[in-house]
Amino acid sequence: MSKAAKKKKSAPEGRVQPQMKIVTSDVCAVCRTPCARGLAYLERLKQPGAVGTGVPCVLTLPGKK
Repeated sequence: MSKAAKKKKSAPEGRVQPQMKIVTSDVCAVCRTPCARGLAYLERLKQPGAVGTGVPCVLTLPGKK
């Protein structure tokens, strides 16, 4: 008796997963509603030799205001 092949689940067509935009430290520094993730990112960048690649911003989700 052989095992049945499992089908990989796929996302429903027409539904797109919302994505947060990656923002850099200059955007986080002037944000009106700073979040814990952004503040931690700014603290990491204060270290000598730190290189910033950005951080996902929850405020950039589509539909959020």
